[in-house]
Amino acid sequence: MSPDGHAVADRAARLASEALTRELATYPKPGLVSYRDSGSHSDMAAKTLEAGIRALREWFRRLALAGFRGAPLAELRQLGLEADACMLDATGGVNTHRGALYALGLLAAAAGRRAAGRAGTPDEPLGAIVRRCWGRQLAAPDGGGGPGRGLMPHRLAGARGEAAAGFPHVYRVALPALRRAAARQAQEDAQAHCLFAVAARLADTNVLRRGGPAGLRWARAAAGEFMAHGGVHQPRWRRRAESIHRAFVRRRLSAGGAADLLAVAIFVNAWEELP
Repeated sequence: MSPDGHAVADRAARLASEALTRELATYPKPGLVSYRDSGSHSDMAAKTLEAGIRALREWFRRLALAGFRGAPLAELRQLGLEADACMLDATGGVNTHRGALYALGLLAAAAGRRAAGRAGTPDEPLGAIVRRCWGRQLAAPDGGGGPGRGLMPHRLAGARGEAAAGFPHVYRVALPALRRAAARQAQEDAQAHCLFAVAARLADTNVLRRGGPAGLRWARAAAGEFMAHGGVHQPRWRRRAESIHRAFVRRRLSAGGAADLLAVAIFVNAWEELP
C-alpha cells in the first residue's frame, strides 16, 4: 500500500469520526442522545456513543484502505462484521452506531476508491460510487452477502436501499439543507436544521420499529411542521425543536435513521468540498 493510500485512509477515518462526534453534539434532535440528555434511549448516554466512536475510527481507516485497493464487497462485509463486534465490545453490548457504520463504512470505501483513481470521474460523488460499484448487490434480497448483513444485520432494509440508490436523501435533502443553513447560522444549528429536514422526508426504520406506521406518520408530520415554519430560521426555533424532542421522548420514538444521514451529510460535505 502506497503512503498516499494510508494518508487517504487516515483522513477518511478522521472525518467519519468527526462526523459522528458532531452528530452527537447537535441539539435539539428528536428523541436522540446528546450531551444534554439520552432522549428515548434508556440503555445509553453520550459517553456510550463516545466509546462507540472511538472503537470505530480504526475500522473506518481499514474500510477506506480496502476501497483504495479496489476490494470487493465481500471484504467490506467482513470488515464490517469485525467493526460491529469491536463497537459492541467497547459499549458493553449497546448498539450505538450500527446504521452509521453501514453508511459511513461504504462511503469511506468509496472515498478510497475515488482517491485511487477508481471512480468513473475524478469528482464522482461518493454516493454515486457506492451505487455504481455495489448498488446491485446491496439491492439483492440478501444484500449480496455484503454490508447489508455484515454492517447492520438487525436493521430493516431501509438503509440498505438508501445506499443501493446512492444515498438520495443525503444528496437531495440533507446536503442542501445543511449547506443553506450553514450559510446563515452557526454550524451546530445548521446540523439541527439538516436533521429535521431529513426526519420530515425519510421513512425512518428506527421510528417505524418503535412506533409502527402511526408513529412514523406522526414523526414525519412533526418534523415537517417544524420545517414548514422555517426550521432553524424561524423565531424561537430552539424552543419549538425542544418541544418536538420532548414529544418524541414521551412516545419513546427516536429519529435514528435521520441521525445516521446527518452524520453521512457532514462526512460527505467535508470530503467532497476538499477532495
